[in-house]
Amino acid sequence: MATHGTRGGPAFPLPGGRARVGTRGRPFRRAGGHTSVSGGTAPISKLGEFALIERARTLLGNESDPRVLVGIGDDTAALQPTQGKILLVTCDTQVEGTHFRRDRMSAHDLGRRAAAVNLSDIASMGGAPTFALVSLSLPPDFPLSDFDDLFRGIGDQFRAFSAKVVGGNLASTAGGLVLDITLLGEVAPNQILTRSGARPGDRICVTGSLGASAAGLRAIERFGEAAETFFPELVRAHRLPSPRVLEGQEIARSGIATAMIDVSDGLAADLLHLCDASRVGAVVHMERVPVCRELLPAAERLGESPEILALSGGEDYELLFTARAGPETDETLRQIADACGVALTIIGETVPKEEGTWIVHPDGRRTPLTAQGWNHFR
Repeated sequence: MATHGTRGGPAFPLPGGRARVGTRGRPFRRAGGHTSVSGGTAPISKLGEFALIERARTLLGNESDPRVLVGIGDDTAALQPTQGKILLVTCDTQVEGTHFRRDRMSAHDLGRRAAAVNLSDIASMGGAPTFALVSLSLPPDFPLSDFDDLFRGIGDQFRAFSAKVVGGNLASTAGGLVLDITLLGEVAPNQILTRSGARPGDRICVTGSLGASAAGLRAIERFGEAAETFFPELVRAHRLPSPRVLEGQEIARSGIATAMIDVSDGLAADLLHLCDASRVGAVVHMERVPVCRELLPAAERLGESPEILALSGGEDYELLFTARAGPETDETLRQIADACGVALTIIGETVPKEEGTWIVHPDGRRTPLTAQGWNHFR
């Protein structure tokens, strides 16, 4: 594996790096006995649905946008589409106990993270995010202060990429928190990228570095709050992924990419998704797979394999793409890396489908590339 600076450090060296945004903040608060509804630990039941909707509108602080004909507060949003653009639509759900635990993440970080994973989907198509709908199911005793922080986090993440929340839904639940976001985006017809365009002989490339999020999660599970002291960048990578929206747009505009997918289920699983859709095989050179420098000592301390974390850990939200082979591709990758301030690494090549999918290890051994990433129903 190739070790880089955290979340980057190229194949193509760059000055500096891209900083992540936000801070962890405090864990979620459980509702207490306070009766004030101005914040604190007062439960959301003190306000009720319609006051909470108005509160969310204020917290999101959306500026006027001529494309938004009707926004938050009506039965449905009404939007003016951009002429000549393809509409992109994605959604993702964060379920308490499956995707997060309230004692391990702040409400603000959860809001940012939920927005980020949707932004990553739009990025994988080369698109620009535009508008979002937020559906939230909460227990009645959910603290109002956490409600505020959750919506601030959602708004902060979307504003960073000029996207706006234009509606959604609030509901009460007897179970845990469920946060579902639908995000719209747009892309020029000649720039849209899907999973199905790769051809034999293409270069397999990835942004940033892999395995940090999975290692951060393992560290939190093992060390609890102390994980932030031992492995701060890994914990940050898990809690606050950086969606590669600008990188996705640059890759799409460059004209060199043939297919793209974001790395949510793990490099191996997502590359197999791309290969299946494109009807190609692949060869990945393990020594080229980029990982951050903190991953190797962390994996040793955690008793984890850094190779498995990088290949199958998941939730990296990097972009995995294929590009036509040739010297012009190498130069274009350098230009994109320089423009975006993030590593772009060639980790392998596609081959005819009948040749299969393989990992080449540093000692020359070849082993089958198998999916060991996240699967909700296994």
